[in-house]
Amino acid sequence: MLRALVLLLLLANAGLWAWSRSAAGGAAEAPRPAPLHAEALRLHALAEDAPAAAPARRSEPAARPSPPPDAGMAASAPVPTPTTAPEPAPAPAVAVAAACLQAGPFDEQQAGALRNAVAGLPVGSWRLDGTVLSGRWMVYIGKLADADAVRAKRAELRELGVDTDRPGAAFEPGISLGRYSTEEAAQRALGELGRKGVRTAHVVAERRDSASYQLRLPQADAALRAQVLALGPALAGRPLHPCE
Repeated sequence: MLRALVLLLLLANAGLWAWSRSAAGGAAEAPRPAPLHAEALRLHALAEDAPAAAPARRSEPAARPSPPPDAGMAASAPVPTPTTAPEPAPAPAVAVAAACLQAGPFDEQQAGALRNAVAGLPVGSWRLDGTVLSGRWMVYIGKLADADAVRAKRAELRELGVDTDRPGAAFEPGISLGRYSTEEAAQRALGELGRKGVRTAHVVAERRDSASYQLRLPQADAALRAQVLALGPALAGRPLHPCE
């Protein structure tokens, strides 16, 4: 009986295979069914009502929530921190360069007092330079009585073709007819004026030969300048100024 059943199954299998070949039109790529072996056949009850197994789903990791649009930007941007403005550095002290300064002129008497005053200054920091001022002589008419007498005399001299000038404060009211560096030159000029008709003029010494002094500080820095200015009356009111 078992042999008959196996033979029946083999025939059915062969028929099914022949039918599938004819339905496929003899296509070369159709797969050939594997032959059945009677020894491997097992009969199982059909589980028609068994629910189909749901296909297994590959577990996926939970989706990470996306950061808000500005999250990355906020994380990368540096957070400002309050800072204290640095205090300005103190300005460096400006060194005053040494320069040559001088004061004057001083006459003989003033120079003597100044020489005593500056003796306490550093050696070599000062010197008194003296020059001789030659005398000056003037052909002069005066002193006259007043300004009216001066005006009248000037008008008279203009008629003679003689130029006039003011004689200086020490000789007012009066008239100067010329100044000369030597007494001899002044006397010659007086003779020429006499030939023009000038009768009341004479030669006077406007200034005698004298010495004049200048205080010189060749390399005066701020400290030396302050020391000299502190001499007060010894400077006779003469200011310090750059050397000429």
